[in-house]
Amino acid sequence: MEKKILIVEDEVSIAELEKDYLEISGFAVDIEGNGEEGLKAALEKDYDLILLDIMLPGMDGFEILKRIREKKNTPILMVTAKKEDIDKIRGLGLGADDYITKPFSPSELVARVKAHLNRYERLTGAEKEHNDIIEIRGLKIDKTARRVWVDGTEKPFTTKEFDLLSFLAEHPNRVFSKEELFREIWDMDSIGDIATVTVHIKKIREKIEYNTAKPQYIETIWGVGYRFKV
Repeated sequence: MEKKILIVEDEVSIAELEKDYLEISGFAVDIEGNGEEGLKAALEKDYDLILLDIMLPGMDGFEILKRIREKKNTPILMVTAKKEDIDKIRGLGLGADDYITKPFSPSELVARVKAHLNRYERLTGAEKEHNDIIEIRGLKIDKTARRVWVDGTEKPFTTKEFDLLSFLAEHPNRVFSKEELFREIWDMDSIGDIATVTVHIKKIREKIEYNTAKPQYIETIWGVGYRFKV
């Protein structure tokens, strides 16, 4: 999903330059040119990151930052022409995530934005908001919750049955030998024990296949091993 960036900047040429480079990098960008409108947009809309200038008409960046932090944890990158450490200390104390000082290169801006978006996603677990799900012709495998459904009906799976099914489904149309599957799922040498793979495949088929004699999901490749067909 496209990330949304808010730029609060009263210098039109700078704002437009920032917007152009961020859009080229795949972001959706809005611009507000004064403090009050910037604060209003930041609080009323959902942005993934805010580029906030300090010197603004109507309301300065520090006040906007303070107001946003009372309501939201959106990453905020302060943009300033000043180099005084006291400004940086004040902004960071109010909750800014980072500073970038004018003049800056567009590539530095984009790199900083991407870095803070990635950091925020790691901290909040945003990348895990949705369960990791595989769906193929009526078969649904929820890897996060470790649950399996066939045509909407949940089927009980043991730990190794689930591991084996999800591994095969994650590598569709690839043939694995019994030895390879045993090493992958049971994490040990397969000498003398590969028959357990056959047993588990049989149990999985009984749960997911409409006709175990003519499996539509897990095929036997005679003399080689098994393949998950998509």
